[in-house]
Amino acid sequence: MRHFAEELRTAGWTVDYVKLDDPANTGALTGEVARAKQRHGLDHVVATEPGEWRLLEAMRGWPNITLRDDDRFLADRERFTEWAEGRTMLRMEHFYRLMRRKTGLLMDGDDPAGGKWNLDAENRAKASPDLLMPSPLHFAPDAITQEVLELVAARFPDHFGDLEPFWFATTRAEAEAAFAHFLRHALPQFGTYQDAMLTSEKFLYHAVVSPYLNVGLLDPLEMCRAVEAEWQAGRVPLNSAEGFIRQIIGWREYVRAIYWWKMPDYAQVNALDAHRPLPSFYWSAETDMACVRACVTQTKEEAYAHHIQRLMVTGNFALLAGVDPHALHEWYLAVYADAYEWVELPNTIGMSQFADGGLLASKPYVASGAYIDRMSDYCGSCHYSVKAKEGPKACPFNLLFWDFVARHKDRLARNPRMAQMVRTWDKFDAAKQETLRREAGAFLDTL
Repeated sequence: MRHFAEELRTAGWTVDYVKLDDPANTGALTGEVARAKQRHGLDHVVATEPGEWRLLEAMRGWPNITLRDDDRFLADRERFTEWAEGRTMLRMEHFYRLMRRKTGLLMDGDDPAGGKWNLDAENRAKASPDLLMPSPLHFAPDAITQEVLELVAARFPDHFGDLEPFWFATTRAEAEAAFAHFLRHALPQFGTYQDAMLTSEKFLYHAVVSPYLNVGLLDPLEMCRAVEAEWQAGRVPLNSAEGFIRQIIGWREYVRAIYWWKMPDYAQVNALDAHRPLPSFYWSAETDMACVRACVTQTKEEAYAHHIQRLMVTGNFALLAGVDPHALHEWYLAVYADAYEWVELPNTIGMSQFADGGLLASKPYVASGAYIDRMSDYCGSCHYSVKAKEGPKACPFNLLFWDFVARHKDRLARNPRMAQMVRTWDKFDAAKQETLRREAGAFLDTL
């Protein structure tokens, strides 16, 4: 914000910027706009629509306010609502195809380039530490950034997260350089290893530009056009280009549209009746589960974890354990640099925790330790054994997976993608079922 204010001043704009440590700061946008109107003798306010439902409701109550559309997005919210309310089943894939046709990205006339809309099946390879992986572009803090770092250190000394080293981009030029670096060095392998996780590699081939995109330093369509151009030039395989573009015009746009369609009630839905408090290791990383420890530690150090670490490690554990989805939502919102409520809340409530009962996702995204072992190297250094299904060394994900299936078997039996797991549970003899549930309960009692 401070860098942007300086850019505007340099461009000739009159800028009224209130700093956090201004003694007169009211601590709320409503109060600051009222003060600004008084300072400048103004009556009318023109503002861009915010990305949070609570703030939009507040702004609509301001006198003499004109709200402009937020041009950081491609999908029209009202048209999405019309489309969604006319369907018996919502799926991102159907929406994604509409967005491909609307933008023309990766299209061959009316058909998808390469003959397939979605190449996700090609994006699930396990990565090896021997691969040469580029680091995201780092930027040294300038005087403005350093001033803010010192302010944060003084005002919020006990907050979660490591303040330094700080290397994020803080200007549009830096953000564009970071994205260009990704296009050149990481995008070619991005798709293939998109779902992989490694203890020694925090970023693998990910772009790590979502903080810049969500704050408005990068334009989503320009990014997708640049990725498409790399594929057209033969420098990037189609699975990488499609996988990246799907995340931007597919999931990002879809979850935002769901957010605005279903708020404010969406924030409190809890279809699985999960009420367990968030375990303390989400803040401390003090757990014997190597995968959770690695992901929470990385989150504390970098304010970043990629989508599979969030969905299939920290999210998966919370879902299996029956953690209150709102508590997990507040954690994600607090700890990640790219987390804004419009994107984080539906991804957590709907995609990760299935708390909306299947509105956003077609199945609960639960998995045993076998999935984590298949996609990562976490299990090799773990206190628990991913091969053990029961007993003191059993991977907690194994125990909790079957406990989750047992708890929700009536609902899951009606889900085509989960019904086989229920049938498998029903084939276990009574003694095995009792052992799995008892040991899962004993582990949950330690949280």
